Amino acid sequence: MTTPTEDIAEDAPRVQSKAELVEWLEAGCKPKADWRIGTEHEKFGFVKDGLYPLPYDGEVGVRAMLEGLRDQFGWQPIEEGGKLIGLKRDGASVSLEPGGQFELSGAPLEHIHQTCDEVGVHLNEVRQIADPLGIAFLGIGTSPLWSLEETPMMPKGRYKLMRDYMPKVGRLGQQMMFRSCTVQTNLDFSSEADMVQKLRVSLALQPLGTALFANSPFLEGRPNGFLSYRSHIWTDTDPDRTGMLPFAFEDGFGFEQYVDYALDVPMYFVRRGGTYLNATGLSFRDFMAGELSLVKGDRPALDDWADHLSTIFPEVRLKRFLEMRGSDSGPWSRLCAFSAFWTGILYDQSALDAAWDLVKGWTAAERAAMRFAVPSLGLKTPIPGGRDLQALGREVLAISRAGLKARARLSMSGDDETGFLSELDRIVETGITPAEALLERYHGAWGGDITPVFEEMAY
Repeated sequence: MTTPTEDIAEDAPRVQSKAELVEWLEAGCKPKADWRIGTEHEKFGFVKDGLYPLPYDGEVGVRAMLEGLRDQFGWQPIEEGGKLIGLKRDGASVSLEPGGQFELSGAPLEHIHQTCDEVGVHLNEVRQIADPLGIAFLGIGTSPLWSLEETPMMPKGRYKLMRDYMPKVGRLGQQMMFRSCTVQTNLDFSSEADMVQKLRVSLALQPLGTALFANSPFLEGRPNGFLSYRSHIWTDTDPDRTGMLPFAFEDGFGFEQYVDYALDVPMYFVRRGGTYLNATGLSFRDFMAGELSLVKGDRPALDDWADHLSTIFPEVRLKRFLEMRGSDSGPWSRLCAFSAFWTGILYDQSALDAAWDLVKGWTAAERAAMRFAVPSLGLKTPIPGGRDLQALGREVLAISRAGLKARARLSMSGDDETGFLSELDRIVETGITPAEALLERYHGAWGGDITPVFEEMAY
């Protein structure tokens, strides 16, 4: 595992052609028997006495949390510049987002029962360290109370580069960095054709994922006017590296076309000499030609390419697997439901074909319209054909359930994975997103006071 602080080895082979970048992506193809599920989720840490975000240093802070997990539960440290900035264990990792959001990147697992167990074990470990320190963690899509200025920045070199670059390319990039939390699932493909079908289906359905998991209606102590403010943030972060990838639906799309897209996304950094060199706005194509001004004459290694791909943020991201990126973080049950939802659609061919039949006639303009409407409208977002996402959700949940049933991955008690969708069934039947349920409590039982969210949405 390459940690974020390791340099690219001086003797690492350098990339000589675009074909090598295409081959690197293509090497992600796996036979179906080897497909796995990787679930990632972020959460906000806060000090219970005063409801303020965790600083990095101090007896009650992010470093203390990481040290506790390291010392009590056998996690191995990841350091940068002498500071503990992450942990790794058995194929999983704990990392820090810019504002101190704790992220669990789960190990590649075979089924959702394992995924849900993994998340449960992690949250239990976190609570055992956090409780004596007076710390808790919040499962929600945007920080509901503290301002950007009140949010600390974690000591990772790339984050300073990104923070300073964001205002040059969009209005809300720093909000994304410091005040948002997401849940993601990483899923495999067997071939280029399989990747293309899965990418197209998941891109088209990403607004539905946004609506089902919309969970970020608050900012700085009051409603922010959105159901998923986190999703809205991404519409004004950096148009060079975000969005719905309309070219993925064009004839002839494949690994090479994604490489061409990625090569034209401006760079963030290059790791050399024990530090992150500021490459914001520079060209990876120049790097390929040995003409990058920062490291004149040097060319990228494949690890540089992997770094660059990790700085691209479309609604679905292609690496050596596909990342679903369109949804807000939430409570434990919805973290499990999230991976179940996408696994049911993408890991059974009949389900994948049925989902494609629902969306294949949509135009790029129609997909974009849904993407821009859903942060505000949730399940009421119009879709082609005069319907809305609530109606589509009923059909897609049925497809996902059929896909999970066909997988027939059973728990020790003999249950298949379909039970993880039950919370989504309730959301679709009522048409009430998690954000709308929170707003109802804010305007009702909470009496316009935001603070109960720190109890109701804490893990």
